[in-house]
Amino acid sequence: MERGRANRPTRVIIMGAAGRDFHNFNCCFRDNPLFRVVAFTAAQIPYISDRRYPPTLAGPLYPKGIPIHPEEQLPDLIRRHNVWQVVFAYSDISHEQLMHTASLVLACGADFRLIGPDATMLASRRPVVSVCAVRTGCGKSQVVRYFCDILRERGIRPVVVRHPMPYGDLAAQAVQRFAEPADLDRFHCTIEEREEYEHLLEHGAIVYAGVDYRRILRRAEKEAQVILWDGGNNDLPFFRSDLEIVVADPLRPGHETSWYPGEVNLRRARIIIVNKVNAAEPAAVEAVEAVAKRVNPAAMVVRTASLVTVTDGERLRGKRVLVVEDGPSVTHGSLPSGAGLAAARQHGAHVVDPRPWARGSLAGVYAAFPHVGPVLPAMGYSPAQVADLAATIAAVPCDLVLAATPIDLNRLLASTRSIIRVSYAISEIDGTPLRDAICGLLDRTGGSY
Repeated sequence: MERGRANRPTRVIIMGAAGRDFHNFNCCFRDNPLFRVVAFTAAQIPYISDRRYPPTLAGPLYPKGIPIHPEEQLPDLIRRHNVWQVVFAYSDISHEQLMHTASLVLACGADFRLIGPDATMLASRRPVVSVCAVRTGCGKSQVVRYFCDILRERGIRPVVVRHPMPYGDLAAQAVQRFAEPADLDRFHCTIEEREEYEHLLEHGAIVYAGVDYRRILRRAEKEAQVILWDGGNNDLPFFRSDLEIVVADPLRPGHETSWYPGEVNLRRARIIIVNKVNAAEPAAVEAVEAVAKRVNPAAMVVRTASLVTVTDGERLRGKRVLVVEDGPSVTHGSLPSGAGLAAARQHGAHVVDPRPWARGSLAGVYAAFPHVGPVLPAMGYSPAQVADLAATIAAVPCDLVLAATPIDLNRLLASTRSIIRVSYAISEIDGTPLRDAICGLLDRTGGSY
């Protein structure tokens, strides 16, 4: 393959999953004439390829926009477009798989590049508290809700900026503001988007998300006294943080230093939360703490419990129950189950394995993620997949549905089954170091009213 020439822009492909890839492009490539991005590739998330990053977002160097192809086409794209550089830009991938990906790219003749956090972290005029993790499903959402409640106690309406999930019309999703549940319908949010936004609205927050995070940040700054960055998967923050918090999971000991970019988060953190200590073996908790202190001795390490509650939990006792879990946590988060299965067992329910009754795309989900246990991931990246979810729920022979997804499924599914919701929240164990940390930041920056 002929290499790029000094008088020509370097031809680039960005590997992504509809989030970090677009942000990296916006920060490093959109207005940079030294590079020409010829394509994005898409992975992890279904139904996000075969689209185009629109000209309104791509900028004047890209009057036709940029095509988005399935990642399986990467070797052909490298050769066909004479690509010199491939930028990896998505999260929650094992170090081993990351290097397999790099090896593939190098074997095709291109350079393999990871962009460092400083190049893509935007500076804010407001204090920023970021909550990220070492893996998907560690409990970031619980921590963000806890901080939202603290802000409300101090008379401050929380403003949360969420990691991107632009799975629809990218131009229409450039800047999204959610202040009430009706906004979720207005933006045609998928189940996965609702899982990240709806629970924050229930805690009184205004939520921003979208594609163009420079514009999003400027909008959020106009109504925020402090910005809470709610990370996605185990990705890095998009904003430079005054307080960088990272959550680790003792139910998956060892993952904190074996997944990308979770280990980067672990090494950068000011505070490391070891969550779910009430559900993990003491030896696993101690092992995760030991790793955290070894790789980041300057960080404060805090233990929290993850408390699972069920409204009217006695209804579950002795009943045949279908457990619906948060989708991403039990798919690419590598968890066999979550809070739903724990709650079912806690309340003496008989759990019905849904796998034999999986319909349509849900059967494919179980095939793609064989580690998933006797639970149903709440998958809904498209209307057709939502229909498959509803059909699967209808087919499973059960008395009740126990839903541990953060959303109210009754709003989306016309189910004849009674759906009981599971909720979960963190509890500080050794004093209130998290509360003290955010209150101290507020006091220092004048956000105490």
